[in-house]
Amino acid sequence: MPFILSGNVGSATAATGFDVDNSLMFDKASSAYMTRSAAGSGATKATFSFWVKRSKLADTQIIHNFYSASDSYNKFYFDGNDRFIMKQQVSSTTQIQIMPSRRFRDMSSWYHIVYIVDPTESTEANRVKVYVNGVQESSFGTETYPAEDALVRVEYAQYVGREYTDDTKFFDGYLAEFVFLDGVAAAIGDLGVFDEDSGIWKPIDVSGLTFGSRGFYLDFKDSGNLGDDESGNENDFTESGIAATDQGIDTCTNNFATLNPLIQGTSNNARTFSEGNTTVVLGRDSASVSSIGVSAGKWYVEIKCITDAANPVIFIAEEGSPATVNPYGGTNGVGVKEFGYVNDGKKKGNAGDFTSYGATWTAGNIISMAYDADNGTLWFAKNGAWQASATKTEIENGTTTNAAFTGLSGLFFFGCCDAATGTGDKFSCNFGSPYFAISSGNADGDGFGNFEYEVPSGYFALCTKNLAEYGG
Repeated sequence: MPFILSGNVGSATAATGFDVDNSLMFDKASSAYMTRSAAGSGATKATFSFWVKRSKLADTQIIHNFYSASDSYNKFYFDGNDRFIMKQQVSSTTQIQIMPSRRFRDMSSWYHIVYIVDPTESTEANRVKVYVNGVQESSFGTETYPAEDALVRVEYAQYVGREYTDDTKFFDGYLAEFVFLDGVAAAIGDLGVFDEDSGIWKPIDVSGLTFGSRGFYLDFKDSGNLGDDESGNENDFTESGIAATDQGIDTCTNNFATLNPLIQGTSNNARTFSEGNTTVVLGRDSASVSSIGVSAGKWYVEIKCITDAANPVIFIAEEGSPATVNPYGGTNGVGVKEFGYVNDGKKKGNAGDFTSYGATWTAGNIISMAYDADNGTLWFAKNGAWQASATKTEIENGTTTNAAFTGLSGLFFFGCCDAATGTGDKFSCNFGSPYFAISSGNADGDGFGNFEYEVPSGYFALCTKNLAEYGG
């Protein structure tokens, strides 16, 4: 099952020395993008660097482009085959088109993508250098290099997250540490470094780089001005379809779990993901599970029911379980190892019958899960109240008397499902980096995550820094 975290997720577990605090989530369904104007003439050199975590595959999505007219532009984008391309066209003539052969299909991890453009180089292949996670790409599906001493077209109007004329090509995912150096061909070592212990590529502080007059540095730290340029140039972007809640703490130095769209299941019923794969609308007898699973440690998750259209369930499911599509649908009961809390107040797990457990819940309610994987014990809370007379103190002390389930073992994932003949249950899942607004703000004991309710002591948000420390 494709739950294994790969790509550059390990950067979040290394002793980085530099932490990226924020990312910005671009939601295609919200038509999210940013724009600004640029003037002057083309640049002799340019560097483009950003960290990206994708939320949708097999879809043409624009990261950044300069636009003058429909036949004159410079753009960076994922194509429908999950390849990443830089293309520059002037008066309908393609001047640059560089596409590495690799496919970018890992939605659970962060990639660092760098294009260093220097048309002054005498060797053609040195005029555009591409790096992914610190390693220079050497295999290309398309290679059209600029003519010697040609200009990089950066004087046009700019867009981040959408194409200039086509409002269907919005980006879906997260961006962090977005840098454009105008007139500068940087060295890759100016933008990141390999950890001396793990060998994993990680970000470094880029605030001291030379940005050039049109350059920018977007760190997405100011929730009131997410397009704020921190390069010193004040080349700020104007946001559209972007809210303060789109600022995230899921970053390339601490990667948080999201929902995993790759797990479709045998029913193949429609599921619609949005908001950086933190929100899902479920079809009949379908479910969604987290991109990160746990077999050790103690973990805390909050899932908000947005729409109660059928018979929603919040649960944990074991890796390989046949019922990860729907642990609670049909007359045959659950699959191998799924344990959940149903909206009618009952619980059901491991092919057992529905049994009375706690209060009923519906749209607007937040269901918390505290899972002690070390001891195989699971608790649920409704709007901060632990069910079946359990208390926060009991959970922290490992008292199992009022737990929902005990004796669990294996690799488990957190999820939600539509367990009836209806359709349209909608959930927003908070594994520590939420999309839905948090009124109180509670972190775990190590200061990670942002939750509505107090996290039991010793339990942690589902992110890679915590996994490195407590995940076994």
